[in-house]
Amino acid sequence: MRFDRLAREVAKFGAVGAVGTLVNFAVFNLVRHLTDLQVVRASVIATVVAIAFNYVGFRYFTYRDRDKSGRTKELTLFLLFSAVGLVIENGVLYVATYGFDWDSRLQSNVFKFVGMGIATLFRFWSYRTWVFRTLPAREAVAHAESFLEEREREPGGDEGRPSTASGARGGGAGL
Repeated sequence: MRFDRLAREVAKFGAVGAVGTLVNFAVFNLVRHLTDLQVVRASVIATVVAIAFNYVGFRYFTYRDRDKSGRTKELTLFLLFSAVGLVIENGVLYVATYGFDWDSRLQSNVFKFVGMGIATLFRFWSYRTWVFRTLPAREAVAHAESFLEEREREPGGDEGRPSTASGARGGGAGL
């Protein structure tokens, strides 16, 4: 049960992230093609656009069932952790470009991709841990409901037995 929930979360996070990656690469290469900006500056612009896209995807798709009470705090934390991810992502590109002089278009895209991969691991952990927190009561209710459903499906489960709400303890009406 818990693993299934995590697997669904990873899949949804990955779906939003995959589209965000396409947005990031499209903006990056478009800016590189249309302007004379340096590679890391073009990458930072692309990352900021992807961060905005990803927030909408995470809030309204991946984590739509999570706590929505503190949107200002949520957005602040999201931007903080996204900024750290931006530094990780573009730090890898910066080191490759200016530290090793690997700055062809192909090399820039490869090292941008590597940086995005490392930053994605950090973002997944930080978003699920600090930004889009689960509602403890909802998890408990979901766990209890799934437990009851499993128990009803078991042979010899509670099927056909009267519930306690309908007077199963004896002492029916009129006594």
